[in-house]
Amino acid sequence: MIKDVEVKKLKIIPDERGRLMEILRSDEKMFQGFGQVYMTTAYPGVAKAWHYHKKQDDYFTCISGTMRLALYDGRKDSPTYKEINDFIINCDNPLLVKIPKCVYHGFKCVSDKEALVINVPTLPYNHKEPDEYRVDAFENDIAYDWRK
Repeated sequence: MIKDVEVKKLKIIPDERGRLMEILRSDEKMFQGFGQVYMTTAYPGVAKAWHYHKKQDDYFTCISGTMRLALYDGRKDSPTYKEINDFIINCDNPLLVKIPKCVYHGFKCVSDKEALVINVPTLPYNHKEPDEYRVDAFENDIAYDWRK
């Protein structure tokens, strides 16, 4: 596992009315702070990759469809430098993944329906000076193939 990445197995609680799933609580050890909560999606077969943040951590989960989440440790001073982690996240395998700052990440919808992703970053998005650094999904030095 990439250094500082944390994975929490989420629990879906069904009853006769529907389902409930707690994603992240402020009283959990992995919680650092709250910036905002947002939803993003990807259409079937579409990859949204790669990017990283210098100031914030992300907390990703997928609440509909299926997401392949990939992480790449580009931190040269990290003991897990160049390591890749790969997760399949959906309602059958509900996970919350903490993505530390400076770790490249991206996701691909690998289901027949649109993947709905929830992210809880530790800082709000700064529209004037975004903390987002992008690398092309296919033309890069990362040994990961989004075509699979």
